[in-house]
Amino acid sequence: MTTEAQQEETFTIGEVAKRTGLSVHALRYYERQDLLIGPVQRTSGGRRIYSTVDIDWLQICVKLRESGMPLSDLTRFAALVRRGPGNEGERLELLDEHRRRIETQIHALEECRALIDWKVGVYSEHLQAGTATGLWDPAHRP
Repeated sequence: MTTEAQQEETFTIGEVAKRTGLSVHALRYYERQDLLIGPVQRTSGGRRIYSTVDIDWLQICVKLRESGMPLSDLTRFAALVRRGPGNEGERLELLDEHRRRIETQIHALEECRALIDWKVGVYSEHLQAGTATGLWDPAHRP
């Protein structure tokens, strides 16, 4: 939970880049794409200043993008959050759909890992036994 003092703390675009792992360019892009849940405040000199709430939201965005959420879904999610209370069901539906996609990807990756584990076992056994020469040798194909 954030306190009022934390919410009032402000950060430069460079500090936000370090905290979120996003580049300064990506932060500007996120702003242009309307992915933030509020307008980015500016100093009297026009420099962007971010709040703790902005950073928290951007960290959520980073994880959603890293997990493969399409930009269009992230944009829709941000718009729903900006609208405020009353659309939680839509938000849940969007996140559930994304979770299902991730679960499908995880299952596929687990199948890939199982095949790789099996193949590592085969090679390990043959190397230990001294019988690895010629494994999958294209010159000895039937």
